[in-house]
Amino acid sequence: MTGGMSACAIFAPAKLNLFLAITGRRADGFHDLVSVVVTVKHGDTLHVEPQTADAGGKAFALTCDDPTVPKDETNLVLKAAAAFAAATGWAGGAKFTLEKRVPMGAGLGGGSSDAVAALRALNELAGGVMAEAKLAEVAATLGSDCPLFLRGGPVVMRGRGERVEALAEAAAGRLRGRRVLIFKPEFGIATPWAYRQMAADGARHYLPGPAAEARLAAWVEGAARAEELLFNNMEGVAFEKFIALPVLLAQLRERFGVEARMSGSGSACFALLGDGTPVAEMGTAIRAAWGEETFVVETQIA
Repeated sequence: MTGGMSACAIFAPAKLNLFLAITGRRADGFHDLVSVVVTVKHGDTLHVEPQTADAGGKAFALTCDDPTVPKDETNLVLKAAAAFAAATGWAGGAKFTLEKRVPMGAGLGGGSSDAVAALRALNELAGGVMAEAKLAEVAATLGSDCPLFLRGGPVVMRGRGERVEALAEAAAGRLRGRRVLIFKPEFGIATPWAYRQMAADGARHYLPGPAAEARLAAWVEGAARAEELLFNNMEGVAFEKFIALPVLLAQLRERFGVEARMSGSGSACFALLGDGTPVAEMGTAIRAAWGEETFVVETQIA
């Protein structure tokens, strides 16, 4: 095995869609989107160490401290490992140990971020055999959110998520370092279900591409605060079925004066925090509404 590393640990951040406009369905069944995405300072940690194939001939193995996380080939970490081996011909193996801190079914990109962490780790273990452009190409085959985690943030995603570019620096500066409270109820929302609902409702929930681009450009070229950027037209289908989401977000806006939205296809939501926002009191209100097991974490935009 080449490369200067025998083991490594890679941070896999969660993401937030601050601006998400689904613009329509494509002929291939995917949806086009325009989205401003940021990573945050909360996330999973993926520990990776080299190993030889086990008795069954499997080169890769995964353990996780969250018993609800699948540890078979349906997990994106192992899918990423298989894709890396197929793309490079690398004959090595690895044991992955995942410290899971990003909830599943949340719209926070946890699985995609873990997959990209696996790609990066294996590339280091293999001695950097895959160039950044090839990493991005392989990442895109694993999921629409994956390429953004190679770039960090803030970024603008287009297409079905495979076209990623850095947000203009002046605009990015209005986002970096902002404190944010992320919270998720016990239930998740399956992304395929959300997209199917949007497609079934025709154009009712879509925002046409030109309108989405104009709305984004107005914020980027102006000087408005991050709160003025927030938008997510996937909220429509989610809120119709999961009424607990809009009810709580409205309460938080009214009681605490924060701008609260859903991230991605949900069910996680977030609120941008001001200097005087009573975060502990907000957390108490969220758990009072959604239950004591509600996931709540304060973090910052990276």
